[in-house]
Amino acid sequence: MSAPHSVIIDELDRDEIVALLSRNHVGRIAFSMHDRVDIQPIHYVYSDGWLYGRTSHGAKFATLMKNRWVAFEVDEVTTLFDWTSAVVHGAVYILAPDDISPAAHHSWARAVDLLRRLVPGSLGANDPVPERDVVFRVAVQEATGRRSRASAEA
Repeated sequence: MSAPHSVIIDELDRDEIVALLSRNHVGRIAFSMHDRVDIQPIHYVYSDGWLYGRTSHGAKFATLMKNRWVAFEVDEVTTLFDWTSAVVHGAVYILAPDDISPAAHHSWARAVDLLRRLVPGSLGANDPVPERDVVFRVAVQEATGRRSRASAEA
C-alpha cells in the first residue's frame, strides 16, 4: 500500500462514540494504584451510558476496590491510517446479586441480562469462564473519540 498524500484526524461526536462502544465487545481497561498503571483486555457490553463487564477476584479486582477511577479504550483499525478510537473515563461500581436494595437488584439483573446476550451461560451452570464471577459497570462520565482517514488527494 502506498502512503497517503494526507491523513485527516478528526474528533468523534457523542453519537459516534456511543455507536463505536455499542458495536464492539472487546476493549481495554486501564487502572492504577500508586505509581503503577496497568491495562488489560476485557469483553464488555455498552448500554445507556454504562459499560458492563466481568472479572475475577485477583489483582485487578483488588486495585479497583482501592481506586475506582478507570480509563477504557476501544478501537476499530482497518489500516495504519484508517482507524476509529474512543476513550472513556469513569468510576467502577461492583454489582452484587445479594444486594437487596431495589436499585442495586435492578442493576445486577440488567448486567446479567446484557452479559448473557454477549456470552450465553454467563454466571450460570454453562458459564465458559466461571472464575469471572465479579460483575461490574463503569459509568461513562467522560468520553472522547478520534478518527483517522487517509486521503489520496494531493
